Amino acid sequence: MSTIDWIVLISTLAFIVIYGVWKTRRADKNIEGYLKGNNTERWWMMGLSIMATQASAITFLSTPGQAYEDGMRFIQFYLGLPLAMIIIAATIIPNFYRLKVYTAYEYLESRFDLKCRLLAAFLFLVQRGLSTGITIYAPSIIFSTILGWNLQMTILVMGVLVTVYTVSGGTRAVSVTHQQQMAIMLCGMVLAGLTVMYLLPKHISFGQAIEVAGKMGKLNLIDFKLNWDDRYNFWSGMLGGLFVALSYFGADQSQVGRYLSGESIAQSRLSVLFNGLLKIPMQFLILFIGVLVFLFYQFHQPPVFFNQVELNKISASSQAPALKQLQADYATNFQQKQTQVNQLVSALKTDDQAQITATQQALATTEANGKAIRQQVNGLLQQVDPKGETRDTDYVFITFIITYLPHGLIGLLIAVIFSAGMSSTAAGLNSLGSTTVIDFYKRTIRPEASSEHYVFMSKIFTAVWAVTGVLFATLASQLENLIQAVNLLGSYFYGPILGIFIAAFYVKYIKSHAVFWGALLAEAGVVWISISTKMAYLWWNPIGCGLVLVFGILIQFFLNQQPPRAIKI
Repeated sequence: MSTIDWIVLISTLAFIVIYGVWKTRRADKNIEGYLKGNNTERWWMMGLSIMATQASAITFLSTPGQAYEDGMRFIQFYLGLPLAMIIIAATIIPNFYRLKVYTAYEYLESRFDLKCRLLAAFLFLVQRGLSTGITIYAPSIIFSTILGWNLQMTILVMGVLVTVYTVSGGTRAVSVTHQQQMAIMLCGMVLAGLTVMYLLPKHISFGQAIEVAGKMGKLNLIDFKLNWDDRYNFWSGMLGGLFVALSYFGADQSQVGRYLSGESIAQSRLSVLFNGLLKIPMQFLILFIGVLVFLFYQFHQPPVFFNQVELNKISASSQAPALKQLQADYATNFQQKQTQVNQLVSALKTDDQAQITATQQALATTEANGKAIRQQVNGLLQQVDPKGETRDTDYVFITFIITYLPHGLIGLLIAVIFSAGMSSTAAGLNSLGSTTVIDFYKRTIRPEASSEHYVFMSKIFTAVWAVTGVLFATLASQLENLIQAVNLLGSYFYGPILGIFIAAFYVKYIKSHAVFWGALLAEAGVVWISISTKMAYLWWNPIGCGLVLVFGILIQFFLNQQPPRAIKI
């Protein structure tokens, strides 16, 4: 990185932290201001905050790599989101406002009882606590890779930086910094997309380049085939994605806390509809940038392994000669592929369908051979370091940034990724602190303390969760592609949590005992499915939700058949 990159990066991050602390310096006088921002937020501010919470560093760091390797079919994950936003706006938000709750889980006690509230809050704390660790880890990759810093030290710096303004200003600090972070993110990614387009070879038009991407299977937006083992298709996105979105935006305090700060029901409704309208286009843009990076590397040789730190381990070992040979084989493979890509471009220009088909088949074979070489490099890494990170898709975009983009823009895009990590981590920590204080500490330990005391304890618990997230972040390097890992982790919990809320909102037949034990059985069922089957994780969400309702109805039916005195739970 050059001096100008450092200036852009440091000044951007310093502005966000200082602005967040200064702007909210008077927001922590009482619990209402600290946790709900005194209900003063407008719809567009909450909408940007909702989007910034969801658009973590993982989104900007990992999603382009996902598109580079697997095409754009990940977009199907979000197909159910707009419908979920409509359901939440119509049915869930009014209930939360009617009861004037601080957290989503307070509602469950009014509908069921304390144990159901604490169970849902506990599942949330486990899921969000682990996910926050991943969001801290993701941007730390950048600094550990670029600067050669110790990864654990980098994670610590990231955790401290985001904790400063989150602890200082609470919900209001999260919201006001989200506005600046979203502006930086969107401007940075648009500039990145335009730059990649400019760097594409001049002998092909943009339209022809997109045709090449389509012929190589990277524009695979929609797949209507029903395959239970396939993570991303239309059906898993519409059904599984719907349940993920309902649980995330309707029962996850990191999102619920964003729109509970609205000045009215109408403002909160507009904020979630705003998110439903813009999320898919934003995700499309980020995936499309990944496809553009893939196209760029069809004309410029990519590294045989994008994680240079891990590659250096092999180069410094006894496997160095084998790596050198694989790199030579990969270079030969690339030259062959480049020739075939140019042949495909020529065939597209003349609309020679026979040549297009033949070249497309040849390219598929060459691509498979290239992937086989990369797998052999993975094998060498496992021999050198059994705990080494063998997946490198999270490094594709950052490697492209630091290698090919102009100075200044490098600093801006690193600031984009870092800002995204800060935005989602801040919202996660804020929600963890508020849930711990409101649903556990205030409800069961100190129900009669002053408002100032609860503000103080909120800050303490937020800091404690920051430490927990940092500790878990040190283990995140052992996970697969980060954008998939965070969604997979959430899928263990989202279904049962949503099932509790669905029963609360819509199934009046189910009472507290039945939903409590139904949720525990459903969670056990999701874990069993994940261990014993190859079912794609998106399906765990509707199944987990459905199991809560099925078990809840059956248990309630059984309880209704017993004399009241015989019920002992």
